[in-house]
Amino acid sequence: MKKKHLFKFFSLLVVLGLLLSACSSNSSGGKKDGKKSTTSTEKAKEDIGQFPKEVKNDNKVVEDGTLNYGLVYDTPFEGTLNYAFYQGDEDAKVLQFFDIPLFTINEDYEMTNDGPATYELSKDHKTITVKIKDNVNWSDGKPVTAEDYEYSFLVIGNKDYTGVRYGDALMQSIVGMKEYHAGKAKRISGIKIIDDKTLSITFEKANPALLTGLWSYAMPKHYLGDVPIKDLAKSDKIHKKPIGFGPFKIKKIVPGESVEFERNDDFYAGKPKLKSIVLKVVNPKVILQAMKKGEVDVAEFPTDQYAAAKGSKNFQFIGKIDLAYNYIGFKLGHWDAKKGENVMDNPKFQDKRLRQAMAYALDNKTVGEKLYHGLRFPATSLIPPSFPSWYDENANGATYDPEKAKKLLDEAGYKDVDKDGLREDPKGKKFKINFLSMSGGDIAEPLAKFYIQCWKDVGLDVQLVDGRLAEFNSFYKMVQEDNPKVDVFAAAWGTGTDVDPYGLYGRDANFNYSRFVSEKNDQLLADGHSEQAFDHNYRKKVYDEWQAYMNDEMPVIPTLFRSIIYSVNNRVTGLNADHEIDALGWFNVGVTSETPEVN
Repeated sequence: MKKKHLFKFFSLLVVLGLLLSACSSNSSGGKKDGKKSTTSTEKAKEDIGQFPKEVKNDNKVVEDGTLNYGLVYDTPFEGTLNYAFYQGDEDAKVLQFFDIPLFTINEDYEMTNDGPATYELSKDHKTITVKIKDNVNWSDGKPVTAEDYEYSFLVIGNKDYTGVRYGDALMQSIVGMKEYHAGKAKRISGIKIIDDKTLSITFEKANPALLTGLWSYAMPKHYLGDVPIKDLAKSDKIHKKPIGFGPFKIKKIVPGESVEFERNDDFYAGKPKLKSIVLKVVNPKVILQAMKKGEVDVAEFPTDQYAAAKGSKNFQFIGKIDLAYNYIGFKLGHWDAKKGENVMDNPKFQDKRLRQAMAYALDNKTVGEKLYHGLRFPATSLIPPSFPSWYDENANGATYDPEKAKKLLDEAGYKDVDKDGLREDPKGKKFKINFLSMSGGDIAEPLAKFYIQCWKDVGLDVQLVDGRLAEFNSFYKMVQEDNPKVDVFAAAWGTGTDVDPYGLYGRDANFNYSRFVSEKNDQLLADGHSEQAFDHNYRKKVYDEWQAYMNDEMPVIPTLFRSIIYSVNNRVTGLNADHEIDALGWFNVGVTSETPEVN
């Protein structure tokens, strides 16, 4: 159920001068006229509250209808169409139609027994027994088996695995997984096949993340098993002819551009309402016109274009606060592939006062209000408010305070020695910071320049890597491979439905792109998924402490929490804003007319 991946910034034509003047102002966005101000979280909840979660359409569904889905993206999607290997959010949006998790989840993101599989947890909370329902079949007609589910763990845990899912703490704590990963065993001893449809998984210790973070995607062993694991990520069986057991199956792929799906008549929950879905990449610059013309029925809509879209009569919006946040990360070290862990050995940003100063220099409130119309708002923690039980509103996140930023820089020894307006390092040498930011429409460059101006206002010389924005794939490559050109980078995380942050910030988590490590971080993350953490109050205390600790150490700067909205043509019915985490996926979605409404 876990989806963790980099997001991209979407677009809106912005007057650059407005941004730069806003960042250059001395206003901290604090109290006004002695009146109590509404908190960012409260304001976001008010704004997103104007959107229903489910589309409003009570008309009769047309049989064998076709729906057009817009994948809003400014470059071709990568096309790694397997949950064990994909990394970009765009591939996840393709996957949702034809491949689904084994478990449905409730409002707290905990697994239920209502989906393709059921489970039982042992009294000591260490062993989970999973039974796949008899009518769950792959789109080629073969049954989904216990061996298929085991195979997904065998792939991810294999030493030749080229993806990044092995870094998950829960994955590594399966009994026998570490021995298998080291090549000392041919199987994972903690996974037992009971019968064709049933298996058990035993963990080294009880972990409360089990019911929210268990890997829940099977892989078709009969189809993929003849491909060496080291070659799977590049295989045509994943890129060109993938199969799943979702409500639809792939009929045709134009790599990077479009996918045509046809109904999976053997879907375990019954016959889907739609006969086909056509997914096509739509540039952010033209998505609004595509919606107005009826060329697209459904799209995750760029929040920065919401103001221009308001008042459109042929489509409506549904939305929610997203399981995601934007951030700016510092490159503090590198990934040691041999040891399988992060090493914090880059001296440039070891002084946390420098990192803190760069956080206090950023006016994220203006970004959220001016660019995203209140649908993004200042992030104060590395756990978003979409986890209401765990998000700590009092985590002391850095707010816009350029004077505090200047004071911190002075204390750390970064001073303007030659009086040119830019600070030198503590040794009196020129200090340049290389900033990696991603392309993605009209807003991307102004936004990057806005942050650069914010840092310049406190005396820091920050420049774009290679003098330009990076395209998504090259951006990701430089971040993942710890390219020495990169000092700081702007990105975002989708947290997935498991609140446990270990997979993003653990010592042996490849996704920990800042490469931050410390003994205290190790301990807090371990405490958060310990057996004692089955006690809600204890786990809450641990995560509150971790959020405050990370805000102090500041290995990454949380910048924006995000609302997510979908634009939906009025002919669509049965679509919910939570469809991407619903195991039934697009099963209930239909259309009530043969042709879309136009504006």
